[in-house]
Amino acid sequence: MAGGITIRPVESSADRKRFIDLPFRLYRDDPSWRPPLKAEVRGLIGGPKSNPWFGHARARFWTAERGGEVVGRISAQVDELVLEHIGAGIGHWGMFEAVDDQAVADALIETAETWLREQGITRALGPFSLSIWDEPGLLVQGFDVAPTVMMGHHLPYYARLIEARGYVGAKDLHTYELDIAGGFTDKFNRIVAIGENNPRIRIRKVDKSRFDQEAALILDILNDGWSENWGTVPLTPAEVAYVGKKLKPIVFEDLVRVAELDGEPVAFMITLPDLNELTADLNGDLLPFGWAKLLWRLRRPRVERMRVPLMGVRKSHQGSRFASMMALMLIEHIRRAAVTYGATRGDFGWVLEDNLPMRSIADVIDAKITRTYRIYERGL
Repeated sequence: MAGGITIRPVESSADRKRFIDLPFRLYRDDPSWRPPLKAEVRGLIGGPKSNPWFGHARARFWTAERGGEVVGRISAQVDELVLEHIGAGIGHWGMFEAVDDQAVADALIETAETWLREQGITRALGPFSLSIWDEPGLLVQGFDVAPTVMMGHHLPYYARLIEARGYVGAKDLHTYELDIAGGFTDKFNRIVAIGENNPRIRIRKVDKSRFDQEAALILDILNDGWSENWGTVPLTPAEVAYVGKKLKPIVFEDLVRVAELDGEPVAFMITLPDLNELTADLNGDLLPFGWAKLLWRLRRPRVERMRVPLMGVRKSHQGSRFASMMALMLIEHIRRAAVTYGATRGDFGWVLEDNLPMRSIADVIDAKITRTYRIYERGL
């Protein structure tokens, strides 16, 4: 115990409840925060029975207490796939939340770093909650813009607390927003029209009656197309099934499209209604009546914003003229569908700061950066 701060490992169900509940107190006066579903967070940190990520990774969780009150939390994790695909000696920490007190932040991060060193880790990156496929990075710009579904939100002082520990930025990730109500430029529309008249190209909806096969197809394209992206590790078959199961209730056939070239599926785009708009009044709780409210709202959701969390092209077609054309076609076909849900704004990300192809597409459709997340690093 230092300065009245006690670091406690999360071991019991009561510990997990305190860990999950902390952000609800820290953000209660933040108008941009959107409460996560507590059941989702419990599943994320619940071990291999609820999250197949633990099949190739291990993690520890802690809370910081002072005067009997939880004042911070953190995780530390070692992923064997990160060690294999990204580099030896790399470990992560994340799920960081704390009051504005450097002593609390120091105690939490030092605890995470100590555990990582014990695992043989020599370089720490964070925050990752828990992996790059969940919520990577710390929000450093765009605090007045509410996050869309499956995106994190943080308090402005977190960067100061983390940087005071000697962490420096390793990579920035951007979120873009654009107007989708009015359509795009004449040049954009001409390119789409050329693609639509090309018999070699087909843009199709996903078929939810074959959901497992469609999910496996899309995530196979994703693993291939993203294999050389910074920080990316492949999703395992168990994770593919897990992600599919999680997404199925919020997947709508006209909002998820696959692009085929000469009959071969080579690209995809997933768009989701902003679930945060549908759950904001539930305060993270699906019981006793939250489930019924959410299921009713998901029958045909009416939302202001849509989010594109994932878009990919097979590596063999990246950089080709067909890849650019199919990307614009996917965007336009889904835009046409999205406005029928009442949506007027589109949100896509995360986009790596040095992902020039995606940044070029953002320029073509006049999308603007609204939020920036930073991944920090420090040698141990």
